[in-house]
Amino acid sequence: MNWPKISIITPSFNQAHFLERTMRSVLDQGYPNLEYIVIDGGSTDGSVALLEKYSDRLAYWVSEKDRGQSHALNKGFQRATGDIIGWLNSDDLYCPQALQRVGEAYLESPTDEVWYGGIYIVDQEDRVLNALWPLPPDPQYTVFVGLDIHQQGLFWRRDLMQRIGFLDESLDFAMDWDFIIRLLLAGRFRCIRHHLGMFRLHEAAKTANLSEVGARDKQLLLERYGSLFPTRLPREPHRLLLRARRFGRVAWDAPASYLWFKLARSLGLAAQPRW
Repeated sequence: MNWPKISIITPSFNQAHFLERTMRSVLDQGYPNLEYIVIDGGSTDGSVALLEKYSDRLAYWVSEKDRGQSHALNKGFQRATGDIIGWLNSDDLYCPQALQRVGEAYLESPTDEVWYGGIYIVDQEDRVLNALWPLPPDPQYTVFVGLDIHQQGLFWRRDLMQRIGFLDESLDFAMDWDFIIRLLLAGRFRCIRHHLGMFRLHEAAKTANLSEVGARDKQLLLERYGSLFPTRLPREPHRLLLRARRFGRVAWDAPASYLWFKLARSLGLAAQPRW
C-alpha cells in the first residue's frame, strides 16, 4: 500500500522519566512511512542520552534552549514533511495501531483533512484510569466550554496547517485549544472509532496545574472566538446547555466498546481498554 507519510512531533524538556515510553509508543507502531521528530529544550536530566540511543530511528532531533513548548512544536512543524501531522507530548502515549488506523482512514477518503478518536487517561505507570470519547466536531462547545477533541488522539493534513497557521506562541497554556478551534473552523473532520492516544495524569503535568495564566488564556480565546456564536443566554446557562447537549450526543454516537468500558468501571468491574 502507498501509505501516507505521517510526521509526529514531540516537544520535551526534562521528561526523561517518561520520554522513552513516549518514543517507543511511536516507534513501535511499526508504521511503514513514519517521520518522527523530537525537539528538546536543552534538558539536563538524561533526555539527551535517550535521544542519542534512538537517534537511528528518529528523522530529526535536537536539544537546545527554546522559548517554550509552543516554540519547540513550531520548530518541529516547520521541519515536518509528512502528509499528516500529529503532536505527542513527551509524557503521553499513542495506543497500539493508532498510526495505521489514521493511515487507513486517509487512504479510504483522502479529501478529509482532520482525523480524531478517543483517548485514555493513564497514570505514571501506564495504568488506564479512565476513557474519554469526543462528541462530533463542535467549535461552539470548544470555545465556550473547553477541549473535547484532544491532541493525543488528533491528526491533521500538513497543507491544512499551512493554511491556518502554526501555534500561537503568545499563549502559555491554551495553545492547543486555540489550534484545535482553528482546525474545527477550517477543516473537514473524520472520526476514527477507536481510542488513539493516552493522556498521562501526574502531578507535574501542565494541565494538572491550571493557574492564573491558564485562566487568562481561556478568557483570551473567549474574546477571540466567542462572537462567532452569538447567543442571548448568559454565559453559565449557555455552558450548561452545551454540556447537556454534549452528553446526549456522545451517548448516542460513541462506540459500544467505550460505553461498556464506562459502565463496567462505574460498577467497579475490571474493564480493559480496547485498542
